[in-house]
Amino acid sequence: MAPFYGTPCPKVNGKAFVSPGREAGSFHVMCPIEEKELLLETDPGIFWQTPHYEGWPGLLVRFVPADPGRVADVIRRAWWDRAKKAQRAAFGPRP
Repeated sequence: MAPFYGTPCPKVNGKAFVSPGREAGSFHVMCPIEEKELLLETDPGIFWQTPHYEGWPGLLVRFVPADPGRVADVIRRAWWDRAKKAQRAAFGPRP
């Protein structure tokens, strides 16, 4: 855990991949813009953004009614995207 904009959050290699966010009932996760657009389009009940996140590689995830398996995959991909090559090799292919 390390600070990220004043809030503790998990990091890999000094890079945040998930954080509490500032929107009630949601947390923030990093993801490529192409993937973000797909998540926003396919499941806007879980994945969403405020104007602050538009054009930025991250989005908000609602705690409820989130599908735990799908959200876990998004978090794993965020971790994998920031991991070192050796960490990726130990983990396996991108989830």
